Amino acid sequence: MKQKLVLLGFGTVGQGICEILLEKKEYLKEKYNYEFDVVAVADFVYGNVYNPDGLDIPLMLEQANAKKKFTKDVVDWDNIKLIKECNADVLCELTFTDLKTGGPAVDHCRAALEFGKHVVTSNKGPTALRYQEMKALADKNGVKFLIEGTVCAGTPVINLVDGPLAGCKISKIRGILNGTTNYMLSEMEKGMGYDEVLKVAQELGYAEADPTGDVEGYDARGKVTILANIVMGAPLNINDVSCEGITKITSDDIKKAKGQNARWKLIGSVEKKEGKVTGSVAPEMIDLSHPLAGVMGATNALTFSTDLLGDVTIVGPGAGRIETGFSILTDLLKIHKES
Repeated sequence: MKQKLVLLGFGTVGQGICEILLEKKEYLKEKYNYEFDVVAVADFVYGNVYNPDGLDIPLMLEQANAKKKFTKDVVDWDNIKLIKECNADVLCELTFTDLKTGGPAVDHCRAALEFGKHVVTSNKGPTALRYQEMKALADKNGVKFLIEGTVCAGTPVINLVDGPLAGCKISKIRGILNGTTNYMLSEMEKGMGYDEVLKVAQELGYAEADPTGDVEGYDARGKVTILANIVMGAPLNINDVSCEGITKITSDDIKKAKGQNARWKLIGSVEKKEGKVTGSVAPEMIDLSHPLAGVMGATNALTFSTDLLGDVTIVGPGAGRIETGFSILTDLLKIHKES
């Protein structure tokens, strides 16, 4: 049976997962017996479209690339009506992240789960702020709420815990959860000042015009909250996670770290100790002998402290069109395999 998808958001991630699905269509069918139809898409720039038999995705990608609105299968439904009325089995919630309120994404996820549709999301808002509610709704309605793409894009983190690390007790997770700040610190080590490297990061698209979410550590704090809730099973609130960014790191601090055979990293950490789970985000001097110290540029890495394997470190991309699209694919395949 074909998996029918509704996509909320047709930006970087939405287009990325569509490109992957089209490119790998035959491979996915042959390898996993996975077939799909994207039956509905909603995007505040391009418009809302619905066709129960499947949309013309190549045309939509062409129109989006040309910055033109969708012209085929257009409907005047709002997002919630589209979610409820369409014949999709799975909602892919791929809209912008709001870590203050959860934004419209919370309402999108809630509507889908209440109507018995699985939810796959790369949006940190519903996961960091409302995970317990979303999970309870999913369980109540016999569907899944999957969030692999919310932490390190396509680099497997949640799936690593559920799969290869299953059976291990994890006492601590710490690492580099924000590629923008890691890139900036890497370049500062080469001699650039904070203001100069921030400008370059913005020009390269690593940092937004308003870089606050990255440089103040808020993005990493959202991810720490997700890890606390999912991996540690603790209903930690985002405001319970202490947070300090990299804005106070100076060239002198960089030199000091070098003199101590270390380098600065913005480290997100969640730890379970004596039954209590705590989370934090802060710059730390990491000894060059540690695997995290060698992770440079816009790359993410996490070290899991386990009882059976000791420390296990995974390194990979934390952002990107195809990389985050891949995280959506892994969750779609998980739903397909377990259905």
